Amino acid sequence: MKLHTALGFLLGGLSAIAQTPKAKKPPPVPPPLPPMAYAFEDAFGGLTFSMPVAVVSAPGEKDRMFVLEKTGHIQLVTNLDQPTPTKQVFANLIERPDGKLDDKGECGLLGLAFHPDFARNGRYFVYYSLRIGGQLHQRVSRFDGDKEQPLITQLDPAGNHNGGDLHFGPDGFLYISVGDGGGGNDAFDNGRFINKGFHAAILRIDVDKRPDSLPPNPHPAVHVGTYTVPADNPFVSTTSHHGEKLDPAMVRTEIWATGLRNVWRFGFDPPTGRLFAADVGQNLYEEVNLIVKGGDYGWSHREGLHAFDLGPGKDMPPPVFKPIDPIFEYPRTTGLSVTGGRVYGGKKFPEFKDAYLCADYAFGRVIAAREKKNGRWEHEIIAFEPAITGIGVDPRDGELLFTNMAKGSVMRLKRSSTEPRR
Repeated sequence: MKLHTALGFLLGGLSAIAQTPKAKKPPPVPPPLPPMAYAFEDAFGGLTFSMPVAVVSAPGEKDRMFVLEKTGHIQLVTNLDQPTPTKQVFANLIERPDGKLDDKGECGLLGLAFHPDFARNGRYFVYYSLRIGGQLHQRVSRFDGDKEQPLITQLDPAGNHNGGDLHFGPDGFLYISVGDGGGGNDAFDNGRFINKGFHAAILRIDVDKRPDSLPPNPHPAVHVGTYTVPADNPFVSTTSHHGEKLDPAMVRTEIWATGLRNVWRFGFDPPTGRLFAADVGQNLYEEVNLIVKGGDYGWSHREGLHAFDLGPGKDMPPPVFKPIDPIFEYPRTTGLSVTGGRVYGGKKFPEFKDAYLCADYAFGRVIAAREKKNGRWEHEIIAFEPAITGIGVDPRDGELLFTNMAKGSVMRLKRSSTEPRR
């Protein structure tokens, strides 16, 4: 995979910047990095993939993994204990019965999650972009083998800010990240609302339709009868938001947390159940959040910890606006597009025990963040690897795996011969 192809994905991510008066200049050149104590090596014996964006394992499986290709295939990797593993196409999502996958810019095959009972029911869930009659949509679907059942198919006004990650939580419900609809400056005015559509949020839905769950409120994007809403979701029966009255029948009760611009990769920490999400910034800051039930993370009144100017004629923050602070942020002079990661649970690098590892797609900084006794988080750069699009866990040993879209490979961390940064 050539670097310029992968950088096209980044430039799509920066399209919002190009639309704002504050950011007509080209992206800043990152300052030089000091020697790093860690580097990267190929994890799958030289196997290459077409624009890989995630590496995923199925529950209980340790002898095979799945690599999600933005261009439309899910690749199954087997023989992991051999010097050269093998790969084969597990699923092809390019041509769909009602349309065709769109893999341009920030679109494509974006997320994959296996049902907790996959070994018995064979069900998995995907998030992908498709053109239906020439119009762009973002879709979440269930697959039973080769049989597809769409759950949510939402008309998309722009190709960027799609979110697209999927994970089952420890509660057995499916969590989904969705962006603000695209454009710059929250162009479609979705970020501050919970009663418009599936935007700027992390969703939580019940794909098993448990007896105590509720039907979703009507919406053109909903495929009726395909999922339900957990009764304890935070906005069920909500009558107001940001100080404004709402009709409960119009609220998107699927929302678990709101005010998120474009969460590109999130994940649960199994020992604690905590949910970490990386939210891509617009002008000045990238941020990582701890997601809590009913949390409001501030977009589009705020970017990171800082007030965001929506421009003339746009609403000011309401008096009751109290967003949750990110656990850490970094300026866009040192990174442009944060890729969410995982809390380290392996044994190869004990110095990272309980640290949250993530990366910056554009500038290549790989970051370790640690929570201190006072509840504050500190982070440092530990390695350099541009174009990381996803971070998964090797089920064999708990070590982290990194998809590199520029190289078309799955990487893993190793110790470098250079001295660590201090």
